[in-house]
Amino acid sequence: MASQSNQNKITLSSKLAKQNKVVRPKAIITKHETRILDIEDLQESVPRYFSPVQTRKQRQVNADNKIHLPAKKARQIIKNDDTGEEPKTTKIQIGSATIIKCEAVPESAGLNENEVGASAVKVESPNENWWQQLENVRLMRSEKPAPVDTQGCHQCADKNADEKTQRFHKLVALMLSSQTKDETTFEAMNRLKAQSLTPGSIKDMPIGDLEKLLHPVSFYKNKAKYLKQTSQILIDKYNEDIPDNIQELLKLPGVGPKMGHICMATAWNKVTGIGVDTHVHRIANRLGWLKKPTKEPEHTRIQLESWLPQHLWSEVNHLFVGFGQTICTPLRPNCGECLNRHICPASTAPKKS
Repeated sequence: MASQSNQNKITLSSKLAKQNKVVRPKAIITKHETRILDIEDLQESVPRYFSPVQTRKQRQVNADNKIHLPAKKARQIIKNDDTGEEPKTTKIQIGSATIIKCEAVPESAGLNENEVGASAVKVESPNENWWQQLENVRLMRSEKPAPVDTQGCHQCADKNADEKTQRFHKLVALMLSSQTKDETTFEAMNRLKAQSLTPGSIKDMPIGDLEKLLHPVSFYKNKAKYLKQTSQILIDKYNEDIPDNIQELLKLPGVGPKMGHICMATAWNKVTGIGVDTHVHRIANRLGWLKKPTKEPEHTRIQLESWLPQHLWSEVNHLFVGFGQTICTPLRPNCGECLNRHICPASTAPKKS
């Protein structure tokens, strides 16, 4: 029964055969005759079957029938209107986005610190060996600690206090440091901090008690008077803080240029000048860093600032103070162990043969 139903079933091919509509191929191509390796090798008359991914040759053949999509916006480089040349900073427009291209700065090849510090800045120093002398002082300071490193004015502030109080402590230490050894100033500051060192506490403290705390600091009676006057000004005008500029700082009683510039550097992190004390004054004259010898620290400061690069101003005080405490001492300098003994005009060491 099943086989009979299959025989009665009419297929599509039998229908087409009865109507004489048999589809015959236009061309019969065998692999051996044409050696077709790819669909691209078919003849033009043969119908083609296209996939969504077309080869480059297919795209070329069907270029006329291709749907032309809007091309991507080309990169538009904005030229300099005045010269027509591409500027160092170029804006590149890609669609709706703008990319800024900056000219690369080449790295400094073959420059050492000596060239950067001395030659590149074009320093006109009174002493042509000034950079080598500075490098030698740096080396000696790194190998031999000095009292200023641990007991200097920048170390006298209470590190647990707020920033305003720490700034006041640094100012007080600088006011006491004039013609006084760092060790003596450091001990006096510890006695003051034990009594709560603030502008208010100094103002309310009897002058006699303040003098006892300062002794044996040099000129302790005058410095006690200056501290009380300064504390009153800070309370009245600066909300118990210290001025943040060198002009107003120098108006405070007992504050000179050396104290003011060092205070601006240590308390406010602002370089306004070179702090020249007795050590910097002495060593600058000995090394020949001045156009002519000076007798006052302020004259030394003016000459140094006329040629010394500003980025060294804050460093030179700390370097020379420690150097003056250890090697280049006031009365009997240790020229024999100084690295500058052969290039220092004031050296007493035997000259190189």
